[in-house]
Amino acid sequence: MSGDVVFDFARAERIGLSEAVFCAGKTPQQIAAILESARERNAGLLLTRLDDQKFAALPSELKPATDWCPLSQTAFFGPVPPVSSTGNVAIVAAGTSDAPAAREAERTLRHAGVEASVIIDVGVAGLWRLMDRIEEIRRFPVVIAVAGMDAALASVLGGLYGGSLICVPTSVGYGAAEEGRTALNAMLASCAPGLLVTNIDNGYGAACAALRMLGVMKLR
Repeated sequence: MSGDVVFDFARAERIGLSEAVFCAGKTPQQIAAILESARERNAGLLLTRLDDQKFAALPSELKPATDWCPLSQTAFFGPVPPVSSTGNVAIVAAGTSDAPAAREAERTLRHAGVEASVIIDVGVAGLWRLMDRIEEIRRFPVVIAVAGMDAALASVLGGLYGGSLICVPTSVGYGAAEEGRTALNAMLASCAPGLLVTNIDNGYGAACAALRMLGVMKLR
């Protein structure tokens, strides 16, 4: 592995969550070095923020073992754990434009063996769309709400849904949305109590929070 990359292959043993490869800021050579090291260990890896240019620049011998999703800019490298949990997490996105963050959360969960249900385009501008699905959403013990612009979905769900609610503000929106800062502040300032709020566009972080919650549920 490259001398400036020290990958934490033992993280899962310590905290139950494997280290992911955050590809933004890394060169294709650094990413390839990590993948080579994983292949030597027969370890499966999750890669996030892997754009099309960096994916295209990876060595050809590594690509057959790489399942890349262009929408979420995530990739699975090597073996992927089988599904061990279903029906515990729903990902609810306000609009189609919020799908990249929602799919990042979905892929992160799937790489950990958790199959999530994804419900997209139920923002409160058309409240009937959410109300048509609310009973379905209430069946899940953990929900990830993904929304940009005014992020009103988080507060509305916070008043209608009683489980663990993890909120992801996205950078979707026009000028006053300030690349997600308005959505972030709206979720943090929500009058709905007990919302967990991640960083902007951080579907990965929301999925990891959900995995921690599911781990606690298993201990009960």
